[in-house]
Amino acid sequence: MKTLIVYAHPEPDSLNGALKDLAVSTLEAAGHEVRVSDLYAMEWKAVVDAADYGPSASSPLKVARDSGRAFDSGTLTPDVLAEQEKLRWADTVILQFPLWWYSMPAILKGWVDRVLTRQFGYGVGEYSATKYGERFGEGALAGRRALLSVTVGGPESHYAARGINGPIDDLLFPIQHGILYHPGIEVLPPFVLYRADRLTSEEYRDAAKAWQERLLTLETTEPIAYRRQNFGEYEIPALTLKEGLESTGRSGFGLHVRS
Repeated sequence: MKTLIVYAHPEPDSLNGALKDLAVSTLEAAGHEVRVSDLYAMEWKAVVDAADYGPSASSPLKVARDSGRAFDSGTLTPDVLAEQEKLRWADTVILQFPLWWYSMPAILKGWVDRVLTRQFGYGVGEYSATKYGERFGEGALAGRRALLSVTVGGPESHYAARGINGPIDDLLFPIQHGILYHPGIEVLPPFVLYRADRLTSEEYRDAAKAWQERLLTLETTEPIAYRRQNFGEYEIPALTLKEGLESTGRSGFGLHVRS
């Protein structure tokens, strides 16, 4: 297994840093290859701008069109090209980050914005009356798996079905379904550590053991059963779920997960 870990935390001596290091040592000890993109250490540029697309960038800038043109011509910046090559190399991707303001850190979102360009992360395939591109179950990154490893400051009850912050699955849906599944990556159930700033030494040992167990079963874990866009469950081009396919007891984001 070839694993890319995209790591986003500014402090190496942090819980996220420890989880990243443990993932590297555990996977390598099991005979797997690992690469790490440490975004803060790399001083990753998080902002999309015309400089990403070279002297041929349009004015006014059209990000989707310009990113696709630069991808096709091989003129994306070296840092973006390097990350795209890592994604091509990997069969498994781990995003390691703290949940900040109900989402990923800005530097990680900037990695997504710059690396998943048109023709690489989206905008591929046939667009017609019967098929709306290769998305959600198909795409340029199909055949890969991904896992979110997320630390959360609050207790688990705050992120339960009736918790004030909303269910953790709903908070992670835009990342898991919208960012990872969109270009075809199968998404495994996330690894979430709650009360991240208050873990005792004993709790960390238990968490570390659970993390190692997840890492060593990445190849056999069943992915989240997201519905595939172009295989009969959605009306095209409206992209609405067909009547009668609702899973019992599911609503909202849950409609897009098969029973």
